[in-house]
Amino acid sequence: MTAPGGAGHGRPPAGTVVAVVGPTAAGKSALSIALAHALDGEVVNADSMQLYRGMDIGTAKLTPAEREGVPHHLLDIWDVTEPASVAEYQRLARAAVDDILTRGRVPLLVGGSGLYVRAVLERFEFPGTDPVVRERLERELAEAGPAPLYARLREADPAAAAGILPGNGRRIVRALEVVELTGAPFTASLPDPTPYYPSVQLGVDLDTALLDERIALRVDRMWADGLVAETRELVGRGLPQGRTASRALGYQQVLRFLAGELTEAEAHDETIRATRRFVRRQRSWFRRDERIHWLDSAAPELIPAALRLVPAAAR
Repeated sequence: MTAPGGAGHGRPPAGTVVAVVGPTAAGKSALSIALAHALDGEVVNADSMQLYRGMDIGTAKLTPAEREGVPHHLLDIWDVTEPASVAEYQRLARAAVDDILTRGRVPLLVGGSGLYVRAVLERFEFPGTDPVVRERLERELAEAGPAPLYARLREADPAAAAGILPGNGRRIVRALEVVELTGAPFTASLPDPTPYYPSVQLGVDLDTALLDERIALRVDRMWADGLVAETRELVGRGLPQGRTASRALGYQQVLRFLAGELTEAEAHDETIRATRRFVRRQRSWFRRDERIHWLDSAAPELIPAALRLVPAAAR
């Protein structure tokens, strides 16, 4: 989408949340820091794996120095053994957004976890659960692994399956549980978008070939910065038992290397391939949302173009 014209830029109207979304490695963090400086903003993390303490290198979490003095919320809040909960994240993120708004600053919701972004920005209630159904599906997962459950989900709800990693047993079980309880596809249980906050959503992306190259360079850098050592340290904190954290890209592959299932070179190369596959799924999720204004993160005028898309309280 082409950014509208207009000279100058004011603060967005009171209560507005600025979301910065898009695929992994596309440049969300860099843009969010620039926008935070321009808008007097603070960042609320919407990357599901950056919620975990100690998972720094593999999630490309900004260091304190790289945050350039911009306050960041909802980083490092869960132990790696804690299962992710979108409902709990919603509660914490909205509390952070409300606090930022109360202080007269601009909340920037930043990350590539599409469901987490929707849970904050929209009136979003989560389908119920049934312990009997959940226990039966989890028993199947433990006995047969995720593959047959994923095949069942792909048949029952192809759209939901397309947005879930085939090895993410916890999310596959949850989707199948909702399908069984509601008699409708998991995706049908997601509400039509009704805003909870006024917002503007900025999507950043790159040409596929360029993004593929950037992903490979990012994985190289993670290895050079000590991803293997970081994963070894997290093993001592219970990472292999973490139902969510152990599936994170990079960590999952290094755990397989440490278990002797892959060589280190194979773990490195599989991390690149898995990240590229994940990027395709992220694009599929975000591109369905016509409210997102897309920007080329390689464009020299990226920051002015992004600022022109943020509605100003006064021009």
